[in-house]
Amino acid sequence: MAGTVVLDDVELREAQRDYLDFLDDEEDQGIYQSKVRELISDNQYRLIVNVNDLRRKNEKRANRLLNNAFEELVAFQRALKDFVASIDATYAKQYEEFYVGLEGSFGSKHVSPRTLTSCFLSCVVCVEGIVTKCSLVRPKVVRSVHYCPATKKTIERRYSDLTTLVAFPSSSVYPTKDEENNPLETEYGLSVYKDHQTITIQEMPEKAPAGQLPRSVDVILDDDLVDKAKPGDRVQVVGTYRCLPGKKGGYTSGTFRTVLIACNVKQMSKDAQPSFSAEDIAKIKKFSKTRSKDIFDQLAKSLAPSIHGHDYVKKAILCLLLGGVERDLENGSHIRGDINILLIGDPSVAKSQLLRYVLCTAPRAIPTTGRGSSGVGLTAAVTTDQETGERRLEAGAMVLADRGVVCIDEFDKMSDMDRTAIHEVMEQGRVTIAKAGIHARLNARCSVLAAANPVYGRYDQYKTPMENIGLQDSLLSRFDLLFIMLDQMDPEQDREISDHVLRMHRYRAPGEQDGDAMPLGSAVDILATDDPNFSQEDQQDTQIYEKHDNLLHGTKKKKEKMVSAAFMKKYIHVAKIIKPVLTQESATYIAEEYSRLRSQDSMSSDTARTSPVTARTLETLIRLATAHAKARMSKTVDLQDAEEAVELVQYAYFKKVLEKEKKRKKRSEDESETEDEEEKSQEDQEQKRKRRKTRQSDAKDGDSYDPYDFSDTEEEMPQGCSCDSWTFPVALLKAFKVALLDVFREAHAQSIGMNRLTESINRDSEEPFSSVEIQAALSKMQDDNQVMVSEGIIFLI
Repeated sequence: MAGTVVLDDVELREAQRDYLDFLDDEEDQGIYQSKVRELISDNQYRLIVNVNDLRRKNEKRANRLLNNAFEELVAFQRALKDFVASIDATYAKQYEEFYVGLEGSFGSKHVSPRTLTSCFLSCVVCVEGIVTKCSLVRPKVVRSVHYCPATKKTIERRYSDLTTLVAFPSSSVYPTKDEENNPLETEYGLSVYKDHQTITIQEMPEKAPAGQLPRSVDVILDDDLVDKAKPGDRVQVVGTYRCLPGKKGGYTSGTFRTVLIACNVKQMSKDAQPSFSAEDIAKIKKFSKTRSKDIFDQLAKSLAPSIHGHDYVKKAILCLLLGGVERDLENGSHIRGDINILLIGDPSVAKSQLLRYVLCTAPRAIPTTGRGSSGVGLTAAVTTDQETGERRLEAGAMVLADRGVVCIDEFDKMSDMDRTAIHEVMEQGRVTIAKAGIHARLNARCSVLAAANPVYGRYDQYKTPMENIGLQDSLLSRFDLLFIMLDQMDPEQDREISDHVLRMHRYRAPGEQDGDAMPLGSAVDILATDDPNFSQEDQQDTQIYEKHDNLLHGTKKKKEKMVSAAFMKKYIHVAKIIKPVLTQESATYIAEEYSRLRSQDSMSSDTARTSPVTARTLETLIRLATAHAKARMSKTVDLQDAEEAVELVQYAYFKKVLEKEKKRKKRSEDESETEDEEEKSQEDQEQKRKRRKTRQSDAKDGDSYDPYDFSDTEEEMPQGCSCDSWTFPVALLKAFKVALLDVFREAHAQSIGMNRLTESINRDSEEPFSSVEIQAALSKMQDDNQVMVSEGIIFLI
């Protein structure tokens, strides 16, 4: 294998001469000569070299460099030190070594942790992945200086291990005595140390095969490469792949662990700061002046253009991205400038999509979910270091998102204990830890954008917002705005949403033809640290508006201009720097509106508060007005900014509550049915009376009347006491209840006898109740559990 070839001194000097010729390119374009001069002026000691340039000038040496990294990189670094010494000899003596970092196209050696196999040992490889763990940065001794007081001599010893480019490591024995057993004193001021850190890179989830867990590889960072990445970052690491003996077995075991010794680390995530050109600054100034009146609405409509509606929510999210002004007063109190928003609503109202858009737009945003994160996972956890066994702090999501945004989906699924852990972060912007002998205070100045479902799964409009939300007031008051997003049935709005969604599904990217088959695997991987198709002109030429597309922006006559995502990121980045000052006019208006908000719930009966109106609401109004002023690039918070903030708060803080009318409708239907039955029963009784009178008159005319014939009289009697088929008239029952209540009031008792009841209830009545009707009414009331009849005594329940 090529990696096992050891160069002799002649070949090493030849390689060093070739690399020196490559760096001294004054006759060519002078690229690396100018880079070395910049390295000296910036007081650095690592030069980034593009492999493509070396391949173009000396292809043979480039191939050897990629296949036999240990020998070739040593020659390259020596050549770099010689070249620096030729330019500035004093600067070359300041550092022990100068390092070379590589970038460019690596071809087959551009791999992932899964495809990094034993055939790449001793080769230069480029690995892409996500940083999952970072160790602490510790010093490693490179050269120790010892002084012997007895002999007045100084001893120097150098150290190298397998994590360096040296083929054979030196002894790690630290000298305490010289050859004559005289004690030695270590001169710590003259000794040389270097920083050392170990990180773990995991395979990207979108590139892992289906159904398999992603794999990891350990990376060793030295000197200026430490702290180049933090957990969660997507990085490209260029380095030498090497095998090390196991920690336990050492050289006696046949199993070796493999690591990547890095020489260059490059960020792939969007956390990198956007680069601005003079044209970008001119466009931002022009945009802020020409659209100063409706610039806030224009930017809010351009947020998440694939989501239809939710105008107020988009305005609030724009305020969250811009933020307010943070203040630290002289008395030590801290006023936060971050804006927190909670979205509560029915399923399928694009809550998670809004969170995903913020993740793509904000310069630093970290996503979490309710069930997938705990309280310590959001703030900070105390863990045990595997190498030293010491307790150390590990930052949570909100600490990692300092000066950024934390997006928490399924916020209602978190336990109450985990939600309580973020109270301090949301108001004070810091995390205080006092565990396991560690007392620390970490900064977590981040905005919180959370999405949750109501208590009952769907929002119940007949209950108050507090009953639907089901969160504590102490937590709700820390959210500046709380939006209730409902899935309402509106034919016109449903038609617009369906038209919008169908247009999104029909959309094709430029250059993609209709009917083309989608690739089965992932997109085409670019096997280089930079996209070869990306030019500097594309980076500088940032369009303000997106080109109109019927599928993206609709076919309506009124064409709304959409601000492009690239320009939006740059505009927000510039606008966040401005710190507007509150004017007296806007301060007076905010104070008046705040007092009106405090008393607004007593003015209207059909609306209810979504969150408590406290003194934090006053700070919310100031933060929102400040964010609106930032969007206009204004140095003062004017009256229009305060009015827009009050409008947002009034929309978010109050929600209409409907009254239930279903029972009333049912009751009215029952009354109409009973009235119809009452009319029918009265008609039946009249017909029976007529038939009875006709029979009695017939008996007088000649037929004998039999008083014991009950065939017709049974029909006359109401059968409420003995049979349930007869329905007691509702109006008559109501009159009986009123009369019964008057009798009990006059008697001042809870029970009364049947005889006394019959006398009292018919005393002043124009139409007295019969004994049968009284018994039927009492039986009906007893069935309804209103009275109890026992042995001729009526008890009122």
